[in-house]
Amino acid sequence: MSRKPELKGRAARLARLFPAGPRQAARTPFVLLVVLLLGGGLIGLLVLNSALSEGSFKMDDLQKDTKSLTDEQQALQRDIDSYSAPDALQRRARELGMVPGGDPVFLNPDGTVKGVPSAAAQQSLEDAPAAVRPPEAIPLSRTHQASSSPVTPTPSTLSEPTEPSAPSAAPTEAIPETPGR
Repeated sequence: MSRKPELKGRAARLARLFPAGPRQAARTPFVLLVVLLLGGGLIGLLVLNSALSEGSFKMDDLQKDTKSLTDEQQALQRDIDSYSAPDALQRRARELGMVPGGDPVFLNPDGTVKGVPSAAAQQSLEDAPAAVRPPEAIPLSRTHQASSSPVTPTPSTLSEPTEPSAPSAAPTEAIPETPGR
């Protein structure tokens, strides 16, 4: 029905360069491109999903570890609290042979004594536990092993005012601190 007009001259030469009929583009490369894009997307989603699930498993393990460590920390804190309770300290002190002290006595800067010194109450042999060791058998720190026996003031030396002397160079025992207090 409709016919194309005949081309002449330059237009005819240019028309020969182009294909004569309507051609369809090749479908194979397009189909391969679509299949590769879909396959790459699916593989990417699979890798992402497995990485997220692995992170979830690690998080569960870390939460379990945190819970067990928190339980252990609370148990240790309960032990510390029970050891630092006044009745437990008193019992442990009696096991070591210590006795309750009397009223405190203070020295004023001028050398006078404030208070009435008294000796600590001695524990009877029946009250003493059988496993009490003498002070010589208790291990001391290296600084105390090198020094001589400690000097303890007696009530008679506390009541007499004396000339102040230079402080002694005897080391003092460090008192251990309880954590969290």
